[in-house]
Amino acid sequence: MENFIYTHSAAAMSYLLWQPDDRTPDEKLPLLVFLHGAGERGSDPYKMCVHCVPKIFMGAHPYRCVMAAPQCPDGMTWYPLLPALKDFIAMCVESYGCDAARVSLTGISMGGYGTWELAMAYPELFSAIAPICGGGMAWRAGLLKDIPVRAYHGDCDTAVLPERSYEMVDAVNRSGGHAELTVFHNVGHDSWVKAYGETDLIAWLIAQKRA
Repeated sequence: MENFIYTHSAAAMSYLLWQPDDRTPDEKLPLLVFLHGAGERGSDPYKMCVHCVPKIFMGAHPYRCVMAAPQCPDGMTWYPLLPALKDFIAMCVESYGCDAARVSLTGISMGGYGTWELAMAYPELFSAIAPICGGGMAWRAGLLKDIPVRAYHGDCDTAVLPERSYEMVDAVNRSGGHAELTVFHNVGHDSWVKAYGETDLIAWLIAQKRA
């Protein structure tokens, strides 16, 4: 796992980058982008390895892709950084030789909100998204009708109520899209533990491809 800094007019963001050691120069791999929660903001990207996707990619795993995890600066949220994230993803696709038709996005809590909002802002970028314990502007969710969505939430979450995921998933499906919601029973805000650790979510994300 390497760390870098991406400089944009909106902000400078540290980020973590993982790719297979045995990758060949001409191998086009899917890109998996992870947006962390509020507790991992700052300028030390390894704070993001406490749990979730970066932690998984720090250890042994079967996934063949490029994983990029940008870090939100202190005092900010993902929403004002949406244009910077769009440009960051474009940079990753070009600089790390990724398949532009296989760019997936996932995030937790604040990053769950960021996942919904970034995908609605730039739906043409993504092959699939997986927001976990997040929410968004449901009136805009029709913009996601062409993107496969898997959302996850704990039914005992008091930090972000499960209704926020229900609203978004229902709105996507009313618009003719395909969104699935998995609700973990007797689980609080840390629904990401089960979502990433006990389902095929990561494998599913990197397998999706835009038409």
